[in-house]
Amino acid sequence: MTSLLWLQGGACSGNTMSFLNAEEPTAVDLVTDFGIDVLWHPSLGMELGEQAKKIIHDCATGERPLDIFVFEGTVILGPNNSGRYNMFAERPMKDWVLELANQAQIVVALGDCACWGGIPATAPNPTDSVGLQYLKRKQGGFLGAGFRSKMGLPVVNIPGCPIHPDWVTQILVAIASGRAADIALDDLQRPQTFFKTFTQTGCTRVQFFEYKQATMEFGQGTRTGCLFYEMGCRGPLTHSPCNRILWNRQSSKTRAGMPCTGCTEPEFPFFDLKPGTVFKTQKISGSIPKEVPNGTDHVTYMAHAAAARVASPQWAKEDMFVV
Repeated sequence: MTSLLWLQGGACSGNTMSFLNAEEPTAVDLVTDFGIDVLWHPSLGMELGEQAKKIIHDCATGERPLDIFVFEGTVILGPNNSGRYNMFAERPMKDWVLELANQAQIVVALGDCACWGGIPATAPNPTDSVGLQYLKRKQGGFLGAGFRSKMGLPVVNIPGCPIHPDWVTQILVAIASGRAADIALDDLQRPQTFFKTFTQTGCTRVQFFEYKQATMEFGQGTRTGCLFYEMGCRGPLTHSPCNRILWNRQSSKTRAGMPCTGCTEPEFPFFDLKPGTVFKTQKISGSIPKEVPNGTDHVTYMAHAAAARVASPQWAKEDMFVV
């Protein structure tokens, strides 16, 4: 069996809650069908107190083999690099993390906080939170840029706030079935199978994006307009499969009429949540988006946008549904 140990640092447990909703495969399937031995999980583990501490201690010292170490939440370094803002089993959590990461065959950072620091690492970052191998987009984090697990891999980053549950279970199955070496990672150590395309891929509002027609309202579903131009949607800028692998097999933020917040990217939350930056497209001179879709530049984009608006058919300016 493939052994797995899961710990939580500075986090809200949202990724665990999402993980429990996995469908293809389910969390139960990981154990019954794919032979993953969950040694301990802070919400699911049956062992408490000294029993739980012994499991973690044995893995940290190498007395018990550890194949997969999953970490959710930030590594908290404060105060003064002591880690004592986050104590676990009578030690700073960061000490457990370092020892377990060095013993594991593969290390998985689960969610934005573990990958990049996420919301806790937003300025002024009072807890000195960092991700396992990144702090925002800067490589290094807690384990250092040169860290490699016993299998020779860097930390496998599965970002999101929260993660889609099936991203996790499918990666864990690949690891458990001996295909870890086949998981191609992008330049931010995310599995390319999930993070090569953009949130916009599969978005039901893409026809409005192509003709540069904007909506001014939330919650309109797919009725009218693109959320990128006015409502701060980061769909064309964010690597995720949220419109290919739907949430609850039914929907996504953009399909429900809400903008993508870019939660799989290292800079999330963008602009450090400054007033006037949330759900609002930042613009230059009041009309030019400050950020344009990946792979283009402002001059090319604005020329294309002007031509698209001129060429837009009447239906692109109307409500798609009649009640």
